[in-house]
Amino acid sequence: MSYRRLLAMVGGALAVLCLAFSPAQAETPVPSVIRIVFPFAAGGSGDALARIIAANMGAQLHCTVIVEDRTGAAGRIGVRDVAQAKPDGSTLLITPIAPMSVYQHVYKSLSYDPIKDFAPVSQVGTFDFGIAVGPMADVKTLQELVAWAKANPDKTNYGIPAAGSLPHFLGVMFGRAAGIKMVNVAYRGSAAAVADVIAGHIPMIVSTTSDLMQMHKAGRIRMLATSDKQRSSFVPEVPTFREAGYDLVATGWYAIFAPAKTPADLVDRYSKAIAAAVRDPDVKKKMLAFGLNPTGTTAAELGRIQQADSDTWAPAVKASGFTARE
Repeated sequence: MSYRRLLAMVGGALAVLCLAFSPAQAETPVPSVIRIVFPFAAGGSGDALARIIAANMGAQLHCTVIVEDRTGAAGRIGVRDVAQAKPDGSTLLITPIAPMSVYQHVYKSLSYDPIKDFAPVSQVGTFDFGIAVGPMADVKTLQELVAWAKANPDKTNYGIPAAGSLPHFLGVMFGRAAGIKMVNVAYRGSAAAVADVIAGHIPMIVSTTSDLMQMHKAGRIRMLATSDKQRSSFVPEVPTFREAGYDLVATGWYAIFAPAKTPADLVDRYSKAIAAAVRDPDVKKKMLAFGLNPTGTTAAELGRIQQADSDTWAPAVKASGFTARE
């Protein structure tokens, strides 16, 4: 064997050894302080959820995680601020579904792109919706409600917690699926709408299951269907829309996002921390008390959910004719 060939073989072997024993690419360090922006007012279940998740993440990641309520413009200001934040892992967004999968169909223009400007991290939990009736529509099933609506087309008003809310669009989806006229009556929150259903001023209401189940269990209203693929664990006696004969599935969620271009290894660590958080018995118990089903998805799963839900709600928003004020 020639001297040159021997040197080449030795050099090649040393190169392989260097690669084998070289340290893996260093992980991006977790910032000492992480800010989670909640783009709505403090005091509600969303804000409480953000603080529960923040405390658990901080303990896992050995850093300080704070929650900042950044309100205004129906959540758009807080969402925009996170989109414009440095993608270094120090700023996250926790938000319900609407700003990320519905607003692009409701507003003529947004100051952020809910898909391009964000890196999905993890879905935290889901919630579903229900339709309920009071004494004005004395029916026991969804099929009976449809028959009643067809016989009383001038009385088919349904209460909703706000114009442009997901219950608003779900009512549109149901009306189209059932071939009946549905006229929304917007309230400031679900409580006033429920009161009017109980009093017989309007026949029905569409809202979150958590907003309806207390009066349903008390026998003041009757829930006829819920909107997830499977029955709600909170009212398991109530069938789904699909079980009642209407191919209709719609769920809401809370999820965490980071600014686009946040290092992928940080996104993965945050996603795993959130998944671990929602499996914690104490966190799970608190989420169920809010009417939320804990999930804790991967980042990729959240990305697919976000896009699928955007596709789901777009036709209903268009059919409603609703356009939000800028």
